[in-house]
Amino acid sequence: MSEGRSSPMARGRLVSSPGPAPALRSEMLARGMKIGLFGGTFDPPHEGHLHVAEAAKRRLGLDRVWWLVSPQNPLKQRRALELESRMAAVAALADRPGMVVSDLESRLGCNRTIDLIRVLQRRYPGVHFVWLMGADNLKSFHRWSQWREIFASVPIAVISRPHDSVRARLAPAVRMHANSRLRDQGLAALPLKKTPAWTYLTEPLNWHSSTALRARP
Repeated sequence: MSEGRSSPMARGRLVSSPGPAPALRSEMLARGMKIGLFGGTFDPPHEGHLHVAEAAKRRLGLDRVWWLVSPQNPLKQRRALELESRMAAVAALADRPGMVVSDLESRLGCNRTIDLIRVLQRRYPGVHFVWLMGADNLKSFHRWSQWREIFASVPIAVISRPHDSVRARLAPAVRMHANSRLRDQGLAALPLKKTPAWTYLTEPLNWHSSTALRARP
């Protein structure tokens, strides 16, 4: 998911207050469904991303996982590859039941996670959304624009990733919401929980990373 800091340099609000983007057929939802929102540039997508999505879907009992492919993450200096090629690569990787690949952020002109969440909650009342992220994102989550409001808006599931378990668990967001963490019992209830609510899913570690893939000759 594209994300900005809470500063003049951050990506701001919905661009030009756009009207609702037409929903793709794959994006149609019904009340009561539990949907994981998995945002990122996916530059490139890899087995570690798929591991996060599948672990969350399985352990939280999600009906679907939406891969929200972002045009660019402003917290990263490196420019992402062109959106269409990354969409195609994600679609090839996430060709599994219950996985939906979406460019909704681009179609809406959304440039903050909190804005996209609010749009989805207005568009799909009665659908239970959960924000999904790897532990590598949790350690810097406090740099995201309006990160406290994100915690207040949707339950959050964090999936373990190599090298980041200790730093992630000491992150400011974790310390602030330590009492809101749901432990291993009853994880399928997380999407239904009153916010703030979050969990840390410990899984066998998948060592694939976009950085390592880009570094290959």
